[in-house]
Amino acid sequence: MNEKFSKAAIIGVGLIGSSLARALREAGLAETIIGFDQSADVRARAVGCGAVDAAVQTLKEALGGADLIVVSTPVGAVAEILAGVAKEAEPGALVVDVGSVKGAVVNAAAAISTRAFIVPCHPVAGTEQSGPEAGFAALFRDRWSIITPLPRQDEEYLAAVARAAGVWRAVGAHVEIMDHEHHDLALAITSHLPHLIAFTLVGAADDLESVTEAEIVKYSAGGFRDFTRIAASDPVMWRDVFLNNKAAILEVLGRFSEELALLQRAIRWGDADTLESVFARGRTLRRAIVAAGQEKDVPNFGRDEKD
Repeated sequence: MNEKFSKAAIIGVGLIGSSLARALREAGLAETIIGFDQSADVRARAVGCGAVDAAVQTLKEALGGADLIVVSTPVGAVAEILAGVAKEAEPGALVVDVGSVKGAVVNAAAAISTRAFIVPCHPVAGTEQSGPEAGFAALFRDRWSIITPLPRQDEEYLAAVARAAGVWRAVGAHVEIMDHEHHDLALAITSHLPHLIAFTLVGAADDLESVTEAEIVKYSAGGFRDFTRIAASDPVMWRDVFLNNKAAILEVLGRFSEELALLQRAIRWGDADTLESVFARGRTLRRAIVAAGQEKDVPNFGRDEKD
């Protein structure tokens, strides 16, 4: 039996927040869903597109009476939001966040005192779109949601972790629990570094004077097109990711630089064996991802043409 909440407060009604709001409604998990965002425009759009039942102007209004609180702001704003949660949240309320950097969230949560239960989470799902209109209920289905609990072992907190896991499973996600440091290193290589490469490649193409913008657009049906899809992601969100996961990103970036230097030497000296070995390793990993159900081995990666 899935837990039902009387009021869910969605703090930050962008892609993830609005998607979770829709998923909660579709699963019948919340009687009322209230949104809060600093932007009056976003609040109005969130109500207009049906993502939330109503939107309020203050954090205090959003938190009052809420037994489920979802913090879906950029990572850089989470500490301030959690400080507000500590003051205004109802005792016993379940508080989850959705940020892709967990060390900063765990540290911020550990530094405050509250009778609510803060359970850091990261649903590994998303698109390059942003805003409340971009959300959809199926975003989390068959994706992973990683929970990185605070270092507490009391029964009440462990029960809150189980409740958080239940929410994610109810909206279709698989759940894994891990240490926040391990999470941040894993996501640095699987998500943060690929985004950094995409931003860098698109920027380099934009700076290349010998290739015109028209040619970049015209010939982007190849691999470059998929880099631009990644590079279209919310710049504020990714700014905060790189600032808050600095150590892990720099570590994996160093390893990537070593691999890049290896390929550079192989190309310069015509080392066909090294090139083929590296490329074969990439194919093997791709097949493993498809076999795990995290991608589709069909044209356009299984995405609709409209995507």
